Amino acid sequence: MRGVAPLLVGERLTQVEVRRADLRWPIAPDFRQRLQGATVTAVGRRAKYGLIHTDRGDSIILHLGMSGRLRLDPAEDLKHDHVLFETAKGRIALNDPRRFGSLHIVETDRLEAHPLIAACGPEPLGADFDAAHVRTVTKGSQAPIKALLLDGKRIAGLGNIYVCEALFEAGVRPTRKGARLTAREAARLAETIPAVLSRAIEAGGSSLRDYAQPSGELGYFQHDFRVYGRAGDPCHTCGTPIRRIVQSARSSFYCPTCQR
Repeated sequence: MRGVAPLLVGERLTQVEVRRADLRWPIAPDFRQRLQGATVTAVGRRAKYGLIHTDRGDSIILHLGMSGRLRLDPAEDLKHDHVLFETAKGRIALNDPRRFGSLHIVETDRLEAHPLIAACGPEPLGADFDAAHVRTVTKGSQAPIKALLLDGKRIAGLGNIYVCEALFEAGVRPTRKGARLTAREAARLAETIPAVLSRAIEAGGSSLRDYAQPSGELGYFQHDFRVYGRAGDPCHTCGTPIRRIVQSARSSFYCPTCQR
């Protein structure tokens, strides 16, 4: 959203083109009508959803899914450019080959009540995220700590990569039951989670397969991974080979010596 802000904020949407009726879910039939001619007042984010607010009292809720991306000033139209936005400063194409992304339009004053937004837990980069909240999320639970951290209803927007990295830095195995997390470990997680996210944001994200920034540049945080994707490689801290296991159909990476 930082990448598209210069082309959108304070600018009038001179053209909105919807090239297909649905992505993951149907796009509202009046999507174009409600947006074309409106001025974008702000852009933001909630969990993994991008937000675009307009002066007409409507907001867009955007999710890129697994393969979606926003392309700035595309030199040519691509096959999977499904929605285009144009302002006096340029064009933005929503490209999504797998169509797992989504676009919703909602009245801004009802945004927090929208099912996608209402289901989100506290932001890990927000003031409400602290050791006490981590303890609340994990206390008494027999579920693995990693599954609890990935639950967007408990904590908003944490992805698999960043949970693996945060658990390593906190010294906690992904298989540990939530109920066994100590107060000291909860405090460490409350520090490592936002720290990992902040570093990833500054690095432009992690480019493994499809992801690129709106400018077309790749993210670089994958070069700083301590455990993710490093199965069999030596731990940077102790030299023990990193292990990979599967939890809920997702890969988990950890150091069997540094994480307990």
